[in-house]
Amino acid sequence: MFDNASILITGGTGSFGKKYTETILKNGKPRRVIIYSRDELKQYEMQQTFNDPCMRYFIGDVRDADRLKQAMNGVDYVIHAAALKQVPAAEYNPMECIKTNIHGAENVIKASLAGNVKKVIALSTDKAANPVNLYGATKLASDKLFVAANNVSGGHQTRFSVVRYGNVVGSRGSVVPHFQKLIAEGAKELPITDEGMTRFWITLQQGVDFVFRNFERMHGGEIFVPKIPSVRIVDVAKAIAPDLPLQHVGIRPGEKLHETMCPRDDSHITLEFSDHFVIKPTINFFNVQMDYTQNCLGETGQPVPQGFSYNSGNNPHFLSVKEIAALHQKAAL
Repeated sequence: MFDNASILITGGTGSFGKKYTETILKNGKPRRVIIYSRDELKQYEMQQTFNDPCMRYFIGDVRDADRLKQAMNGVDYVIHAAALKQVPAAEYNPMECIKTNIHGAENVIKASLAGNVKKVIALSTDKAANPVNLYGATKLASDKLFVAANNVSGGHQTRFSVVRYGNVVGSRGSVVPHFQKLIAEGAKELPITDEGMTRFWITLQQGVDFVFRNFERMHGGEIFVPKIPSVRIVDVAKAIAPDLPLQHVGIRPGEKLHETMCPRDDSHITLEFSDHFVIKPTINFFNVQMDYTQNCLGETGQPVPQGFSYNSGNNPHFLSVKEIAALHQKAAL
């Protein structure tokens, strides 16, 4: 569906944008891939690797509504990956986080409608489910904006959906680079917040492939959640540095013991498919009752039991220390 199409990625110089660009250039023939971001140095560095004739690099911020509208002229598909994501930074700079993650989301929606974009997928996070920190709260607000945008599209063809997943192996925000930095500096032990802490674990390629697939699946209004394994943080530390002892430092402000992707309170609107879940919108769109039990690929889902919750602690699939080490090594290649 992306051959001869124009795709715009906000925050496109990040880990996701680079892997998405690499994947689509390898497997398809897009007319344009537009990298929209505010960091000129990162764009310059990305251009050294991705210089295909279809590539376009736009300096711009999602806070700038006019620039977004200009960038989306003639665009078919949008992936909204731009966000302020550091939990402590959001706690100390709440208004800046709100401007990017909430007002920026609103600007992306308005620009997509103005440009008559076909489909938009916004990237979310497990921290948006039952949020306990400002970052998660802003992403929950963003998710709600993108879901509800389907109700204000009017005569536009534009449809909006959300993809929610957990920690990405080796990404800048994950614990692995932090551990590696400490090891490189000669640390004699690794800090662990809590022995029982768990997190969802997904590779960057898996995240990109999931987004690709959901452009084909989406009706509009869904929150897509992949079925992915969990890890115990102590096992991550053992996989990275098996010989180093662990220092327990306690859970930091804004952290959870386990992360949730499908909250218990949403069990009445959650559907289970073979390899993913869908959280249905709480409102009706287009004055019709949409049947989300069958997606646009013909895959069928079933309602989950009342009270169902999908979190990193009750996940039936956990990676072993050996599997974590192998996945980390693969991601580093």
